[in-house]
This record gives sequence, structure tokens and C-alpha cells, in this order.
Amino acid sequence: MFSSLLIANRGEIAVRIARTARAMGLRTIAVFSDADRDAPHVRACDEAWPIGPAPAAESYLVAERILEVARRAGAEAIHPGYGFLSENAGFAEACATAGIAFVGPPAGAIEAMGSKAGAKALMEKAGVPLVPGYHGDDQSVERLSAAARDIGFPVLLKASAGGGGKGMRVVRGADELKAAIEGAQREGKASFGDDRLIVEKYLERPRHVEVQVFADSHGNTVHLFERDCSAQRRHQKILEEAPAPDLDPDLRREMGASAVAAAEAVGYVGAGTVEFIMDSSGSFHFMEMNTRLQVEHPVTELITGLDLVALQLRVAAGEALPFGQDDLSITGHAVEVRLYAEDPARDFMPQTGRLVHLRFPEGEGVRVDSGVEQGGVVSVHYDPMIAKVIAHGADRRQALARLAAALGRTEVVGVTTNRDFLKTLVEHPEVVAGPIDTGFVGREIDSLAPPPPAAPDGVLALAGLAEMRALAAAASARAAATGDPQSPWARADAWRLNDRAHHTLRFRQGEDEVAVDMHADRVGWRADIAGRSVSIAADDGPDGALLATIDRVRRPVRVVADRDRRTVLAEGRSWTMVLVDPLAGIDDAAEAGGRLVAPMPAKVASVAVSEGDAVKKGTTLIVLEAMKMEHTISAPADGTVAGLPVAAGDLVEEGADLVVFEADGDKPEKGA
Repeated sequence: MFSSLLIANRGEIAVRIARTARAMGLRTIAVFSDADRDAPHVRACDEAWPIGPAPAAESYLVAERILEVARRAGAEAIHPGYGFLSENAGFAEACATAGIAFVGPPAGAIEAMGSKAGAKALMEKAGVPLVPGYHGDDQSVERLSAAARDIGFPVLLKASAGGGGKGMRVVRGADELKAAIEGAQREGKASFGDDRLIVEKYLERPRHVEVQVFADSHGNTVHLFERDCSAQRRHQKILEEAPAPDLDPDLRREMGASAVAAAEAVGYVGAGTVEFIMDSSGSFHFMEMNTRLQVEHPVTELITGLDLVALQLRVAAGEALPFGQDDLSITGHAVEVRLYAEDPARDFMPQTGRLVHLRFPEGEGVRVDSGVEQGGVVSVHYDPMIAKVIAHGADRRQALARLAAALGRTEVVGVTTNRDFLKTLVEHPEVVAGPIDTGFVGREIDSLAPPPPAAPDGVLALAGLAEMRALAAAASARAAATGDPQSPWARADAWRLNDRAHHTLRFRQGEDEVAVDMHADRVGWRADIAGRSVSIAADDGPDGALLATIDRVRRPVRVVADRDRRTVLAEGRSWTMVLVDPLAGIDDAAEAGGRLVAPMPAKVASVAVSEGDAVKKGTTLIVLEAMKMEHTISAPADGTVAGLPVAAGDLVEEGADLVVFEADGDKPEKGA
């Protein structure tokens, strides 16, 4: 076993690798960009080295810089995690040339499976069933379009070097082809430096089932059973579970054997995942092989009792696997969800910002892998994942119930997240009954991610109570500093001459504003809201929480203040509202009017129009790139592009002007 390990990654996977490596007695070495100088993964290691500016292309993706740090730090091995350089055959080869162990497969295996097109050709020769498709060298729009028409719609365009849904498009008709091909090529080039595509028949209502394989350099290859990753949005996984629900044992063995055969065909060593797509008949087809550790590896760890990172390190050091296929078995069921800074109500738009408040759940059968902390920033430069929340149970229903409860105890304030969406998902009757197909989330999105509901009276009362407590605390501080603390004017309970204590607060959610009249009561407060009354009181709870009694029902809650925003966390849900300052005057924020603005910090990937162009409603005007995804800005109506303040390649902040747009109905009449 080597004695030192450089972790060429960031975030939760770097923290997770460091935890195992340090437990094994290895000296751990972190690398960090300028944006990650104070990140948790830096502190998780014994030492940390800077590698460049915030953009990954100038830091985490610069192989030469990471190898130079490895040389200077005396690292005997490099673990690439996932993403970044983990499936870069050139980097694996460079490690070998430098005499540094690469914790991953040989460069040849990465190269063989790194191209989706090449892998499909290899599997075709090996007799592995494939989805009908085209993976040829001619990458012209004309050839790809012809292949799509020959296969028959709907088809799926996929970046040949891609993963994680990047460079992927479902095309249902010939009229969509050209724009979809160009968009997938552009996204593939931006994400992977490779714009080659493959075209596949798009299977309706399939399941996505993948098999974890492990191989050593002594000729031993096993599979660690399968994971079902069918809950997806934008072709990215949301929920992963092991084992796959309702999978026939004979089919499990057949898929496992096929995955092992695929790994052996390329001389695989280390941890890898062979991904299959299953149709409604139960037939499975090879999709791709990921030659690295997967994001969802914790569910496999929980059902097998194995530490996959420890196994990776031992295999990379030349050790043989300590077990054979017959030694492995499944214990219970495990489920994982990915907690993201994104807005499900706005088509899962990535969000950025500071994590004002962050609390993760604890409890039996619950695990959280995270690489962020309270006070940290979710940046435009990297993936917006906050954490993976994982639960294990004796069976699937218990695992799902534990996961739902854990999500209810997860608290994130400062950025919009998909927490409530995830909780709704894992509690959905069809998910609980299982299995689901890859189109389930898309079909059910209206019920899974409805517009944020108006805060109920109890929540508004909690926000009002928290405000009164804050005002009382501030008054107490002022009273303590006064020369006459016994003066009635120094009282901290909103006392008034000839009147009972009361205070009117106004909260805004979206466009709606509501008044909450807080009246002091004998044992607490009464909140009057639109003619309804709520009795409320609270005591201090643990860790800054409140033990609130609402209409005689007692429960733990939390209210977090962030500037003018108030977030109430109660009963496993969250509500965010704005406290309206009555002295602030009329909101002078400009209406968008004829301006189309950036919905998030982003890079302008392309500008599809010119100033003066007449366009139809829905026409693509600008394509933005943020957090490895493309976002299209379209014309809101028929009209004219009156101005273009940005150009391709520009970096823009949220709210920045992108297009000055003049709708046809808004144009001044001639002579006016």
C-alpha cells in the first residue's frame, strides 16, 4: 500500500475519499482553486495546494498542474474522484509515466469505454445487446439527421464523450433535428471538449439499471449487484437505489454476468459501472460504461457492507480482491437523493448564493455526504450539489420512509433547493410502490414541483412570533445599556400606554402581501391574519430552534432571518417570505418591460439573432451556459430585437440585460 494520496477533485467526493484514506493511515493531499481556498475538502486533508483560478478549465482540469503538485508534494497515488479528470485516458497515462499510481482503470480501458460510440462498437462485437442506433465517424448534421430518420422518431442524441445528461437531447420530429444536433454538439464541446454525437432509438418508458463492477490486476472480476437510477430530470439522476426494485433474480444474475463480461473485454481494473436500459419486456441493452466511481456508490456500500474507496485504493496498490462473487450478498435496501441548489418550479434552474443556514439530519440508517458548510457559497463555477442524502433500511419501504424523514430534517437557507421536491418524490405512491420509468418525473412534474404554496396561517404566525422575539431581544439589549432600566420606555415586550401590546407586520410571497397583527397575550401572542386568529407561543429549543405551541399543538420549528427574508422550517417543509419594511417606500425596482434579463449568473454561449431582427414568439435569442447546462432565452412574443447588450463569451450576473425586446403590440405607431 502506498503511503500518500493526492485527491484531484473537490466537494463531497474529495471529503469522502479523504475520510477513508486517512482512516487507512495515508497522508492526504488536497488541491484547490481560488474559489475553494476555505472549502471543507481543503481542511479534510493533511495538506492542501493551490492549482489556479476558479474556473475548472483553469484549475481542476489542468492535468499538468495537478501532476506538478503531486511531484512536489511527494504523492505516491492520485485519486481523481468523479468528473474532472476521472475518465481522462491521457491523465491516467501521464500518472503512469510519472510513476504515480492512478486510482482507476488503465488508460486503455478508459479510452475503450470513454467514447460512447467506440464502446458500442466494442460491445457489438462482444455480442452484448445494444439499442438500435448510429455511432459512426461521419458527424455532419446531414449524416446524423439521416441516421435519425432511418432509426425512426423519437431518437436520443448523446454526446459521445459525455455523461450526466450533458449534450443529450430527445428529438421527436424532423423539424427539431438541426437545432437539437447543434445544441448537443455545442454542449458536448463545452463540457467534454468533444462534439461528437451518437444517435439512438429513444425507448419509451424504460428503466435505467446499472451494475457496479470491480476488478483487480490478478484476473478477478466481480459485480456488486445493481442500482436503479430511473428517477431522472434532464437525463440526470435524482434518486438512486440498490438493489433495483422488482428485479427477477435470474435477470439480476444475467445482467451481472453481462457487466462482468463487458469489463473483462477491455481488461478493466478498479471500480466501474456498466449501464443498461431496460424496456417494458425486461430486455436490457448496453448504454455505456463509466470508468470511475459513481456519485451513487453509497447505496451499493450500504447493501454490501463494503467501502468502495478502500477497495479502489487496495486494488490500485496491486492487492487482489479479498472476496469472490459467491462471497457477496445483499442486505436490506438503500436509497439516495441528490440535494441541489436549484429551483424545481423554474424548470430546475440552478441557483447560486451563500448558505446562510445549513443543518443535515442524523439518525439510524441515515448517511449524508456533503462538501459544503454553513456560510459557504454555491458558485456558478461548479456543480450545484449541496449533499447526497442516503438512507438504508431492512426493506425498500423502510429505506424510503427513513429518507423522507431525513429530508424533512434537512435545513438549507440562502439558496432555493430541491429539498421539498425530493421529499414529495420519495413519498409519491407510485415511487413507493415501484418501480418507475425514466419518464416518470417528467410526466408527474406538475404534482412533484408545483408553484410554492402560500404560507399557511401557522407559518405566518411563526414568522411574526420570531420577529417579535427579535424585536424584544433588541429592546432588551437597549434597555440593558440605558441609564434607567426601570423606565417603562425601556421595556422589551412592546408595552404601550393605555393599550395592549401589538405590532403589525407585512410579509410578501411572490406578488402577494399579507398583514399579520401580533397581539401580546397572557402566555404568548395572538396572530390575526385576514380575520383569522392563531394562538402562538415558543420557548428556546436546541441549536437555535424554537419549541413552538400553535393553537395548543407543540412542535420544533426554526425561523431564519437573512436580510429582509424570513424562512420558516416546520413540519418537514420550508417557506420563504420577505418582511416588508413600511419605511422603505415604494419598491422602485424596474419592471422587466422590454428587457430580457439573465435568470442566473452565466456565460453567454451563443447569440442567435442580430439587432433589428424580427422574430416570432418562442424563437431562440440567446443560449446561456451555467453549471455545465445550457439555458435558452426565447422571444416572449412576436416582435423585434431592439438591442443586444451582450455577445457570445460574455460573463453576466443574474438580472443583467441580455436583449432589449420590442413586442409587436408595444411598438409606437408611425407619426406618434
